[in-house]
Amino acid sequence: MTARILVVDDITANRRLLEAKLQSEFYEVALAQSGAEALEQAASWSPDIILLDVMMPGMDGFETCRRLKADPALMHIPVVMVTALTEASERVRGLEAGADDFLSKPVDDATLFARLRALMRVKQVQDAWRLRAETARDLGFEAPEAPDAGVAGTHTLVLSCGQEGAGIVAALRRDGVVVESFDTAETIWARLNQGGVDLAILCLPEEGGDTLRLASRLRANGPTRDVPVILVARPSQRALVLRGFDIGANDHVLMPVDPNELRARARNQIRRKRYQDRLRAELDRSLEMAVTDPLTGLRNRRYVRRHLDGLLRGGDVAVLILDLDRFKPINDTWGHNVGDAALREVANRLRVNLRAADVVARWGGEEFLVVMAGAPSEYAMLVAERLRDAIGGTPMQLGPVEISATASIGVAVAPCGSDSDAVIGAADAALYRAKAAGRDKVYMANAGDFERTAAN
Repeated sequence: MTARILVVDDITANRRLLEAKLQSEFYEVALAQSGAEALEQAASWSPDIILLDVMMPGMDGFETCRRLKADPALMHIPVVMVTALTEASERVRGLEAGADDFLSKPVDDATLFARLRALMRVKQVQDAWRLRAETARDLGFEAPEAPDAGVAGTHTLVLSCGQEGAGIVAALRRDGVVVESFDTAETIWARLNQGGVDLAILCLPEEGGDTLRLASRLRANGPTRDVPVILVARPSQRALVLRGFDIGANDHVLMPVDPNELRARARNQIRRKRYQDRLRAELDRSLEMAVTDPLTGLRNRRYVRRHLDGLLRGGDVAVLILDLDRFKPINDTWGHNVGDAALREVANRLRVNLRAADVVARWGGEEFLVVMAGAPSEYAMLVAERLRDAIGGTPMQLGPVEISATASIGVAVAPCGSDSDAVIGAADAALYRAKAAGRDKVYMANAGDFERTAAN
């Protein structure tokens, strides 16, 4: 797994040493010797991860990290602080500035590369969601509001931490986190699959087996794949922690657990998950909007055409084209606001009179198109009559205005393999005959309608 790594350190020897180590593992490396240069390089080179020295003259690592995380264009880049400082208070300070982890000098190679691999996995997933969300915004879909920066009300699960457990639970609850504790891997696994989990904290036993297998199951299981995992370990369990990173753990904290460090690491992981959840929701929302008619909430023309194409490859399909009769006088008499309200009411009446598997779309103006898979001619005509009655049988009460409307419907039933344009054209031809016959009628397409459409 290659990546672009920006190394920031004011001491030339340190920069060159890290550069050599990273290049030996085929990473692309850029160097910066100050905080200001790091900000410039991050903006121009777009690194995947930044290794940031803490003790630098002028702008130190903490301030550099804060500025990186305050820039919307750079905030998604993971930052690992490289420091000779060992106090927990310094780690907390860095985590609160936005750092993703710490490496102690002299940097241990195995730890360095395990952390890089773990951070790259997370970043690649987030980059994919971010790119899709940006594409949606470029198409004109507005982004939802950013999630709350606080973590109160989020849900964390804790697995068997022995004497440390009570302190872990108490520390998290200070931030308003809802915490549930479990004694076995199977009980926490069952809870994880119920959903609604923002973070899992797993304490490693001496051998680590069941807990690491649980972490692996989390990453292999769709519903739990994105739940961040923090490992709690003894200093002697370094090899297990590194193995955990390769399996899919996101972070770790060593015993005895410093409550403030744990809280800072938990907040960072929960916020990252919220950011990813927001990107996913933004994409889902934009995709939904891309296939939805904004006025009626029905599917739009683009969606229903592709849906019809797919259905015709697998079986017989009935298509109904419905057009509201004499709709223009409604707009002319009552105005377009009332006309729009009438279209929404018609959409609702169509929706509640169709099966869940049927697709109804706004075809354009006051026309609607219904697609029904596997519907024979008799059933298609029965549904069309029901829809005609649903629209014309009861006046529409639109605020203070009561409006009566009728609809003409053309029906076409086509066998598997038919061309969608031919089916729609045949239904449209039947609709024109219904209009010509006096409106408020349902007509079935005949063989000649299909032939004329195919000829055109």
